[in-house]
Amino acid sequence: MARPLLSIRNLKTYFFTEEGVVKAVDGIRLEIGKEEAVGLVGESGCGKTVTALSIMRLIPNPGRIVDGEIIFDGEDLLKKTENEMRKIRGNKISMVFQDPMTSLNPVFTIGDQIAEAIELHRKLSKQEAIKETIRILELVGIPEPSSRVKEYPHQFSGGMRQRVMIAMAISTNPSLLIADEPTTALDVMTQAQILELLCRLKKEFKLSVLLITHNLGVAAEFCDRIAVMYAGKIVESADTKTLFEKPKHPYTQALLKAIIKADSRNDLETIQGSSPNPLNMPTGCRFHPRCPYAKEICSRREPETIEVTSGHYVKCFLYA
Repeated sequence: MARPLLSIRNLKTYFFTEEGVVKAVDGIRLEIGKEEAVGLVGESGCGKTVTALSIMRLIPNPGRIVDGEIIFDGEDLLKKTENEMRKIRGNKISMVFQDPMTSLNPVFTIGDQIAEAIELHRKLSKQEAIKETIRILELVGIPEPSSRVKEYPHQFSGGMRQRVMIAMAISTNPSLLIADEPTTALDVMTQAQILELLCRLKKEFKLSVLLITHNLGVAAEFCDRIAVMYAGKIVESADTKTLFEKPKHPYTQALLKAIIKADSRNDLETIQGSSPNPLNMPTGCRFHPRCPYAKEICSRREPETIEVTSGHYVKCFLYA
């Protein structure tokens, strides 16, 4: 079996606040193969973005990675110095953030911001970098790129700014692209266009992609495999077809029932209860207070992750 491009093992990222310790990511395991798209899905606040920031080693204070391994292309990123990580970020691993307006500098032109990354990582001259920037902007569907390269972020629509962020991310020919909710703030038509663009670029650049989203429909459209996250834990993972056809974990089942279906006339189902307080997580299985199948053991012990069928993993006592 080929070695995965990215392998996360027992990753724990905690935030040490005055109120207590927030275990945002608490012992997860995740793998991404070469040229594979993996979706990380779950409710807001479950730890998806913190997982991405952990990979990039960009955890803000008072957060800290306290345990685990992040093996990228055979090397543990947690053992790298900050200088070594700077050569990896934006070069071998790129990230598209949720809100492009907060990621783009309002006082510099789009062209200057993309060209800077190209100059830094690909060692091109300023003139060559601008020429390459125009080519990449055209590649991601920005009209009239030779003139728009001189414009500022506020002169672009939300969808166009997201295309600019994608252009910046792929400009250095990375191996892994992390896309954190890249379609959340966009209308449905623009969402579809961005997904189509990501699909095309994934094939053209032979990218591995980690797509972070709370939208299972988006994940189904784009991803080869999906991992479902709840309260800092990955509770189920499988290939996309299997996860949608044979979901095992009660949380995954509840998420799928909450999806609006075009041919459905029934009321939309909701997940009972609310996400746990991150400062006071439930004992045992963290989903048990909301689970319709909870047993006495669920509140006492944390379930092990079990492979129910080939490549299909679930963290639940129903399958112990």
